[in-house]
Amino acid sequence: MTVVAEERREQFKKDVEEMKLKGGQSSGDGKARIVGLVLMVVGTLVSFILYFSSLTQSDLRNIASYQILASAFLALTVLGGAVYLAGAVARVLRLWLLRQLMESQAQADQIADALRK
Repeated sequence: MTVVAEERREQFKKDVEEMKLKGGQSSGDGKARIVGLVLMVVGTLVSFILYFSSLTQSDLRNIASYQILASAFLALTVLGGAVYLAGAVARVLRLWLLRQLMESQAQADQIADALRK
């Protein structure tokens, strides 16, 4: 079965190249994934830095301020994950839609050929 899947994948790539379609990712998807990764890394690192800085404080108001900032950066991490996921899903959906369009075109061609005979 994997041989058939590989053949279909290669045929799909060849058809996409023949039609000069862009089947990969758009520039926006790549940028979204990079921005998402940066937001996740920055949010996580700053949250840990703020947490460790809050351990050195003795005043409860300062500790609460650090906790609020750490929570905000954790929210930034979650936002980065959502942006990254949106970019990755957009790429998959674009390829799926392209495949569906090509398969429906092939099916329409088969029906047209059958009607001509």
